Amino acid sequence: MKKSTPFAAILSAALLWAGAASAQQTNGYISQIMPMAGKGCPRGWSEANGALLPIAQNRALFSLLGTTYGGDGKTTFALPNLKGGTIGPAAQPITWCIATTGALPPRP
Repeated sequence: MKKSTPFAAILSAALLWAGAASAQQTNGYISQIMPMAGKGCPRGWSEANGALLPIAQNRALFSLLGTTYGGDGKTTFALPNLKGGTIGPAAQPITWCIATTGALPPRP
């Protein structure tokens, strides 16, 4: 079994903390994806589990994702499917969350 270094443990903890802190902000960017420790996503975020969403209630998110991950493009579109995975030397399970509310990202 591979030994983990203290640096790796600190880095993993920092990434999880930063993800949780960013996800709790209401001023994030729509379609931003963030790993969350444990199960569930904060308000304004949804699990990136491939679910179909109605376009009528999620126009801003649809304008960014389109039908890249599925859906018919007329009434539904899909979120990316990022189910599963672990993070850090302790292999902590993570939930990938996508922001469904917030600001639109700036155009390049």
